[in-house]
Amino acid sequence: MKLRFLLDEHVDRAIQRQLRRLDPKINVLAIGDPEAPPAGISDPDLLDWIEENGYILVTENRSTIPEHLSDHFAAGQHIPGLFWIRPDVGIGRVIEELYMIWVVSTAEEYEDRPLFIPL
Repeated sequence: MKLRFLLDEHVDRAIQRQLRRLDPKINVLAIGDPEAPPAGISDPDLLDWIEENGYILVTENRSTIPEHLSDHFAAGQHIPGLFWIRPDVGIGRVIEELYMIWVVSTAEEYEDRPLFIPL
C-alpha cells in the first residue's frame, strides 16, 4: 500500500502543495483540511486518528508527542508511522525526503516506527 501523510498543524503547508505538485497521486493531508482532524486536536486523539485512518504523521512536535506516543503504545495501540522533522532542516530537503520515501517505500515498512527525517 502507498504511504499517506498527515502534516501536523505547525508544519509548513508548502510541503503539502509541493508534494502534490510533484505527483498529484500523493495522498497528503494537513490538520485542518476537510478530510483531516481539526486544528487544535489533542495529541492522544491525533494518534488515534492516524491509527484509524492509516496516515503517517509528519510533525516537528518533539515536546508533547513522545509522552503521548509512549502511552499509545503502552495501551497496545499502533501507528502507521511517525516522521519527526529534524531541527534546522530546510523545507526543500523535507519535501525531497518525503517524496523519495513515498516513491520507494510501502506503508507497511513504517508501522509502529517513529523516525527522524531526513533519515
